[in-house]
Amino acid sequence: MNPKSNDRPRRFATQAVHAGQAPDPTTGATIPPIYLTSTYTQAAPGEHKGYDYARAGSPTRDNLEACLAALEGGAACAAFASGLAGETAILSSLRPGDNVVAYSDLYGGTYRLMERIFRPWGLDARYTNDTAPQALARLMDRNTKLVWIETPTNPLLRVLDIKAIAEVAHAGGAKLVVDSTFGTPVLQKPIALGADYVVHSTTKYLGGHSDVIGGAVIVRDAALHEPLKFYQLAAGGVPGPFDVYLVHRGIKTLHVRMERHVHNARYLADRLAGHKALERVIYPGLADHPDYQLANRQMCGAGGIVTIVVKGGREKAFEFCKRLRVFALAESLGGVESLCNHPAAMTHASIPKEVREARGVTDGLLRLSVGIEDADDLLEDVWQALG
Repeated sequence: MNPKSNDRPRRFATQAVHAGQAPDPTTGATIPPIYLTSTYTQAAPGEHKGYDYARAGSPTRDNLEACLAALEGGAACAAFASGLAGETAILSSLRPGDNVVAYSDLYGGTYRLMERIFRPWGLDARYTNDTAPQALARLMDRNTKLVWIETPTNPLLRVLDIKAIAEVAHAGGAKLVVDSTFGTPVLQKPIALGADYVVHSTTKYLGGHSDVIGGAVIVRDAALHEPLKFYQLAAGGVPGPFDVYLVHRGIKTLHVRMERHVHNARYLADRLAGHKALERVIYPGLADHPDYQLANRQMCGAGGIVTIVVKGGREKAFEFCKRLRVFALAESLGGVESLCNHPAAMTHASIPKEVREARGVTDGLLRLSVGIEDADDLLEDVWQALG
């Protein structure tokens, strides 16, 4: 094939820059304008140019959705005001009495959504602490509509076998949801491995600059897109145009940023392993990680999160947090700046203590979102905070 042929599939870095970013046909502007409008003028009742009200759709949101569908290899995408709004849209497609089977290491907000919003409504949520696909299969029955996993998980960084779990889900008549926020479309492709839904908190790596809240759901089949589009229209929860623009702008540098995130995270993990003040250093790129081989097969890099367990429990973990100078103690992750989070007191505090600790989220555990600063500055900061 001619290497300059227009028929050649576009690779990731090219798609990240160009997908959903056609020049404006009216002015030729290289960057499409942000459509800051809530409504659209109609020539006659019901006669419009494809848009009538911004909750139903806008050119700005369409651009982002086209980009994310291309990057994930999906049929379509629906963008939301937050990752949890996207998860709510998926769960709202179920009916009382349906059940969801999930691996237990989940973002605290996802657990809260299932337990405090949808369980009283009639959802049966079931969890396993076992990463084996058959452990999920054993929880399934004829009412199982979704199998739900994160990979890598939050905050214990387990890597789950997407392909094998997709086969289990489909054999039981269920769809597979993969929250790939930690993985990003740079590092793994859940749809290519059999996932039906891919969820992102676009607040995190996709936006990448800690200045926007957003979410997205990408689907394998177009038929799964229709209920999500209806939910956008009927229930709201859609992002504003400027938020959409910020996420889309962030995506253009995603592949470059992820290279640095992964490099820095690996650098810290390697040098912190065995530190006398730490019980454990958890990172899928370390050979002692239980999912090291799977991570090497399924991912193109082990991610930008390093989880550590400080000896001395809550007291020593809090001392560590207070001593940090470059890392900021904050919720969230995936921005260019490095952040430290104490899940038990912050992102996972909504999970009951006994449930949380049974899953391994103890008071000494800290999640480090490793940014793109100089790796030696980050390492020195962690070392001095450890005392």
